[in-house]
Amino acid sequence: MFTGLVEEIGTVKSVSALGNGKRLSISASSILVDLKIDDSVAINGVCQTVVSFDSKSFTVEAIEETIRKTTFKSIKTGDKVNLERALKVSDRLGGHIVQGHVDSVGKIFRIIPETAGIQLWITYPYEFKKYLVTTGSICINGISLTTARIDEDKFMVAIIPHSWKSTNLFLIKVGSEVNLEFDILGKYIENMMSSQRQSKSISSLGYYIDQPDL
Repeated sequence: MFTGLVEEIGTVKSVSALGNGKRLSISASSILVDLKIDDSVAINGVCQTVVSFDSKSFTVEAIEETIRKTTFKSIKTGDKVNLERALKVSDRLGGHIVQGHVDSVGKIFRIIPETAGIQLWITYPYEFKKYLVTTGSICINGISLTTARIDEDKFMVAIIPHSWKSTNLFLIKVGSEVNLEFDILGKYIENMMSSQRQSKSISSLGYYIDQPDL
């Protein structure tokens, strides 16, 4: 589990084929201090397992499902990526609950500089609209952010200057793709409500629903 608070910006050192997946080597510094094989690291919000490392970089193996669902399909040597190690139980949860399980790829629609912050408008697949609420949490490229406005096919987050400069957001432009992870709590609630509605529908048809012995 992660918090969406980026620890540092790493650089993609190399990308090689792994069947239809990819082996990625990432140059880093501060997160390498206590890194171990089998540790989880969020790379642009994508949870990956460390398979090897040295004093200057670490390596992960992205499988086909990861390539299909994330921006890793177009990742290349030299790209700057947001990095975060998994949350320690004793740490403060400064962002929100982030799994590192990307739901979809969004696209930067508009970037509007304001006097203090920056408005970032992102288009996304409509099927995920049910997980968005105004002033709710969303993870963009591994960054915990707050939705400020929501339209039918796009939403807006307002970025403070510190987040803009200390993550790879300062490199994005209109048309750039970003990884999106919607709030896991909303997904669990939606699934439970859907199951309840289905059970009530079955009961209304007169079917007997077997209940476990207590």
